[in-house]
Amino acid sequence: MKFFNKIFLVSGIAVMLTSCLGELDVQPEGTPTEASFWKTENDLITGANAMYKPLFNEEFYGRGLFWFINASDDMVTGRSRNEADNAKNFSSNYIAAGDLETQWNKRYNVIGVANRVIRNIDNIQTSVAVKNKYLGEALFMSSRMYFELASNYGNEKAGVPIIDRSKEPDPNPIPRAANVKVNYDYIVADLKKAAELLPSQAELPLTDYGRPHKAAAWALLAKVYLFMKDYQNAEYWANEVMTKGGRSLLPNFADVFKADNNYSTEYIWSVPGTPKFTAWGSILPGVMLENKGWGEYNGWGYFQPTRELFDEYEAGDLRRSVTILKPGDQFTFNGKPRTYQKDNSRTGYQFNKYMDAFKYDLKSGHVSANGDYPCTDLAVPIMRYAEVILIKAEALIMQGKNGDIEINMIRQRAGLAPKSNCKMADLKHERRCELAGEWADRHRDLVRWGDAQSAYAQPLHGATGEEVWAARNFNPAIHNVWAVPQVEIVNSNGVIKQNEGW
Repeated sequence: MKFFNKIFLVSGIAVMLTSCLGELDVQPEGTPTEASFWKTENDLITGANAMYKPLFNEEFYGRGLFWFINASDDMVTGRSRNEADNAKNFSSNYIAAGDLETQWNKRYNVIGVANRVIRNIDNIQTSVAVKNKYLGEALFMSSRMYFELASNYGNEKAGVPIIDRSKEPDPNPIPRAANVKVNYDYIVADLKKAAELLPSQAELPLTDYGRPHKAAAWALLAKVYLFMKDYQNAEYWANEVMTKGGRSLLPNFADVFKADNNYSTEYIWSVPGTPKFTAWGSILPGVMLENKGWGEYNGWGYFQPTRELFDEYEAGDLRRSVTILKPGDQFTFNGKPRTYQKDNSRTGYQFNKYMDAFKYDLKSGHVSANGDYPCTDLAVPIMRYAEVILIKAEALIMQGKNGDIEINMIRQRAGLAPKSNCKMADLKHERRCELAGEWADRHRDLVRWGDAQSAYAQPLHGATGEEVWAARNFNPAIHNVWAVPQVEIVNSNGVIKQNEGW
């Protein structure tokens, strides 16, 4: 959308995104200082836009933490890549190597910029409404980044560092929070304030679609409370989205993953992108495309569905064909009909959710002309309304209440008969079938449910039943969290400690 184009004009303020924890240690020549920069409404807009620039890096929401999601039983690494394979196998050999080493820093970079917005907003000469909007955005963006850090790296023994945003950057290393609950409490407080300040999506002009809005803050609150096992509050905030957020499920599941519906009623928060000019946004669609794109496009072929995921779907579930291409399926690629067959796929399957843009002629403008940055015009969902409904269903069931209405909302769209007296097994089934291959994070679900050890003790299979990934040894005492990047431990002179066992 148009507002994101401004991000690439902020080279001065974007230099802020350089230090270990996103807070500038040394001001490069020509970069504005806080005292000289944060004065006008345009300064505020420019500074706030800088929060979004890192999100378009290919290793942020294109692959990045998706290498951790890839640990689940829904998919395998389709091409040999040491750090990805080692992470999937819960081997410490992935530490200090490759793109996973940068994920911590990338998110603290965004937090650092958000902190600057929050710290300086009172200096801006503009209306209260404008200040509230951008303060709400900064609180939301900081919260989203802290949640991704805390949920992946934090546990009851240690959380992740919290930066004091009230003062100038501290050159000294910041130790980890005492535990992950400290992080979650901090996130909750910020999100509640963000929800008060942010406009609804309906109040945003079209040029601002893609920015955080009130329902996005409510939805993230629901998810954070779910991870905290505070099911009463998870239910409450999910219900706020469902009753006040102006959200509804699209009638056709496949339509969720079409660029025409980037900001539909099912939208909660996504990564906008464009295949035009230099191409930016999430490259996840191209990362999931068949390796080498049948000789017509540089698909990367990294995340491939398993037979276990395919078999999870019930007969008649409309979501299966939308989610997975299986051998013999008819589809359109580059403007031409094709029959799917195993080519460069390790499992013989391909994720189909992100394929809509590739059905057009590859020169039509829906797909980046540069296969080395294979993004499309789809705004890849980070969170969508169906997940909110399932969060409420899970929260209800975990409180001993009835979640049938919510689960059957999801099943009805999938073309399935309703269920009654749903249990957690029903919720887990629907969450897996609905959200497979998405940023909702199946791996993190298995961990928080206590199911990861048993799930990963089973090998994974391809379309013809062949074993494609051996059983893995998941030790909950160690592997419930990921290893803190070694570079952060080294740069902090040991102030930041490694998670036990890694």
